[in-house]
Amino acid sequence: MTFNELKIIDPILDALEDEGYETPSPIQEQAIPILLQGKDLLGCAQTGTGKTAAFAIPILQHLFNNRQRNKGARKIKALIVTPTRELAIQIGDSFTKYGKYTGLRNTVVFGGVKQGTQTNELRKGVDVLVATPGRLLDLMGQGLISLRHVEFSVLDEADHMLDMGFIHDIKKIIAQLPRDRQSLFFSATMPPEIVKLSGQILGNPEKVTISPEKPTADRVSQSLYYVIKKAKARLLIHLLQEGNYYSTLVFSRTKHGADKIVKLLIRANITAEAIHGNKSQGARQRALKNFKEGKTQVLVATDIAARGIDVSGLSLVVNYDLPAVPETYVHRIGRTGRANASGISISFCQPDERAFLKDIQKLISKKIDVVGSHPFVDEVDDSPAAETRPPRQNRNKKSNSSGGNRRPKKQDSKRSEGANKGNAKVGNRRAKAAKRY
Repeated sequence: MTFNELKIIDPILDALEDEGYETPSPIQEQAIPILLQGKDLLGCAQTGTGKTAAFAIPILQHLFNNRQRNKGARKIKALIVTPTRELAIQIGDSFTKYGKYTGLRNTVVFGGVKQGTQTNELRKGVDVLVATPGRLLDLMGQGLISLRHVEFSVLDEADHMLDMGFIHDIKKIIAQLPRDRQSLFFSATMPPEIVKLSGQILGNPEKVTISPEKPTADRVSQSLYYVIKKAKARLLIHLLQEGNYYSTLVFSRTKHGADKIVKLLIRANITAEAIHGNKSQGARQRALKNFKEGKTQVLVATDIAARGIDVSGLSLVVNYDLPAVPETYVHRIGRTGRANASGISISFCQPDERAFLKDIQKLISKKIDVVGSHPFVDEVDDSPAAETRPPRQNRNKKSNSSGGNRRPKKQDSKRSEGANKGNAKVGNRRAKAAKRY
């Protein structure tokens, strides 16, 4: 099938030809006809399957065909909500490319930067708005954005919206949308929370589920290195110096850890930059641009900041820290296995991450090949904490010589209460951090 057979109008076909698009991907082939008929859509597809074009092309076509009816000052007719700045910018770029011959205008709004440039674009009038939830609600609260005229709404990467704590923001945004609209809902996974949320947004949608020809875990060559924490950086440097990896994406669990890895790589004469939530948007965009252009060999990222990183021909993904959520591992290694291409991933596993490794291997239904020979394989963790800390599974067990149920002491209750307060504070900090997007 060709794009022409999907009954796409000439201005968009010309733009697709300029971009080198010849045949639609499976999700484009299935979703575009449904959306051109004006139906709601629930799509389950991983990043890298071409879903941005699957919803952008029909929206642009509808808006172009309705341009006579929409004469006058431009009003926001299409809204795309997505979790991160990088992904929002990527989607905005796609609308610009596909719609360059239509005369339609789009802009992107996101947090972490001053709003002046964004509000100036909004005042000029836009047809399509791509936004992250926090900044969208902020500008709506200031009266700078109205959703009254929205005819097409898209919620993209819905599962990651929930992971980042955006559920209440999404509900507030949905409440401001007109009832009479075409709604599109995309998610890589469909846990019960996502199904429930989709039911609140969609009426009786058509459903499209796209499974890769081969699972990510099968497309990507995976290897595992057992290594203690303090030797991880030296192992990474060794692998990068020995291997022919021209572009490497390294995942760190924390922002501080990402910055530390970059410093160590630069000290070893390896060009590297970090991208995470504490970086300004300008710094993040420069780092991503340098990486895509090959000026930087290594990009070190946290999981949230990595959403929207789409680098063709990425040679290697390194899990410097194993993720606690096994599905995150699949998303990470998929960065080097885009659109059913093959790729290479390397994972480091320190002793206290073995439980994470077990969950990952259970999810992907395979054992990751272990590299048993490397320069740091015999190093052991001789820190005092490692010597005195009890095994993980026994850490909270209490001996009870009487064999009965021990009544908790008062300090135990206080300690538990303090832990609960601590957990609440962590949740609050997570929600505040998400607002920056």
